[in-house]
Amino acid sequence: MISCYLRSPRFPRRALPALALGTALALLSGCTGAGGAGGSGRTATRPPLDDLVTATASPALRALYGQRIDWRACPGDDGQDGPAIECGTLTVPLDYADPGGRTTAVALARMPAADPGQRIGALVVNPGGPGNSGVRMIREDWQSFQGAPRDRFDLVGFDPRGAGDTTPVHCLDDRTRDTWNATDDQTYDHGRILADACRTSQADLLPHLGTRDTARDLDVLRGALGERKLDFIGFSYGTLLGALYAEEFPGRTGRLVLDGAVEHGIDPMRLDVEQAVAGEVALRAFASAWATDDGTDCPFGADPDTAPKRLADFLDGLRTRPLRSSDGRTLTAALGWAAVLNVLYDGHRSWYRLHDALTPAVKRRDADALLALADNANGRDENGHYETAADAFAAISCADLPAPTDPQLSAGLADLAAQAPLTSRHNPVATLLAPDCRSWPYRSTERPHPILTPGSAPVLVIGSTGDPVTPYAWAQRLAAGLEHGVLLTREGDGHTAYDKSTCVRTAVAAFLTDGRMPAAGTHCPSD
Repeated sequence: MISCYLRSPRFPRRALPALALGTALALLSGCTGAGGAGGSGRTATRPPLDDLVTATASPALRALYGQRIDWRACPGDDGQDGPAIECGTLTVPLDYADPGGRTTAVALARMPAADPGQRIGALVVNPGGPGNSGVRMIREDWQSFQGAPRDRFDLVGFDPRGAGDTTPVHCLDDRTRDTWNATDDQTYDHGRILADACRTSQADLLPHLGTRDTARDLDVLRGALGERKLDFIGFSYGTLLGALYAEEFPGRTGRLVLDGAVEHGIDPMRLDVEQAVAGEVALRAFASAWATDDGTDCPFGADPDTAPKRLADFLDGLRTRPLRSSDGRTLTAALGWAAVLNVLYDGHRSWYRLHDALTPAVKRRDADALLALADNANGRDENGHYETAADAFAAISCADLPAPTDPQLSAGLADLAAQAPLTSRHNPVATLLAPDCRSWPYRSTERPHPILTPGSAPVLVIGSTGDPVTPYAWAQRLAAGLEHGVLLTREGDGHTAYDKSTCVRTAVAAFLTDGRMPAAGTHCPSD
């Protein structure tokens, strides 16, 4: 199941090593920053340890909750314009069943509150994925939080297990991943290539990459930041992280905002079909509007009823008639579909990017622009290097849910063919199983279940009526299942709502700063 955060070009960073517990605690004792204050010199009153962690926690785990993060200037930021951003690491157990054993370092970034006199506390953010970097979100996309979140909170991002600079999963080399991404015949063996590579290089790490473990890391981070309650905003997959956190630690929830909700309560095959249907709705809307608006200038004709199929036919046709780019690379059907669907995730405001890429591809068989969009979708930079999110997505997803049985897969494929014939025709199994966990070396013990969070604080769930990645029905069902969930609806297309509606941002700011929840049934327009 794809649940992604729309992103600009990315850049790899150096991985952080895992530490033995003795080394970790020695480092913690020498840290100079405080969770609530840190290297910036600001002062804050840190609660006693008993207010941050349960008294029944093991001594080793209590020590990790009591650690103080050594915030320092981020590498490479010297002399750069813009607000000061600090980086640090958080030490957590690799296996929470053995908190005194091997540990790992979670990469962090923090932007101190712009108005320290009105500071409320720390607001932890997660950009989705799974596998996208919260550190990068703070360092590169902090402008998204202008206003009350930026003014009154320290914005804190972290790289989840397996991603970014936190024990990054790296299974396929760049050349192999080029071939893997471009493959049109994505059979069982295609999934096994990635599974075997991850088994060889990361076997000891794979059992510890699930979202529930990351939720436990999130609670250690809350303690290290000196916060009695967690204030959190998660986008897309980040909503699953926030919901599982509330399930694990309901008494520690502060103000949680879940935008672009991922549901966890029903059969994953049904969720994948619903997601494919939402993607097909977006594809049809795009192609039909192009035909209506541009008429004969649209490369798929002037008929809005037939243009969607002609677009799908063109992309599927790349299987037998791929295009060549100016640098000799091949644009396959798999890459063409990745490019188109990824841009559609952002809604109609990014349709022009597809106009500009598809027109030369169809009319002149010029692959360059469409291939560049595919590279962005797959996390490939201009030098041909892939960031860790490419492998982390599969590793985290397969740690979260079991692979389907053959009967479940057969039923899902039948539903897919009936409900999303255009977007699934090229490769139905790959559409349904993204990623394909059938040959994965680690079998998840996690099972789909309704997330109820009894005893939690109220949770703000945001859904968009035309979301092509996390369908609106998911937000409806998640909010209805939470004991204290409130649904805020954005009318409009595109994935997630916060960046697409002033009304939504205003409601989120009021909730985060004053605890004012929007009235049940509130609908917001898009900008």
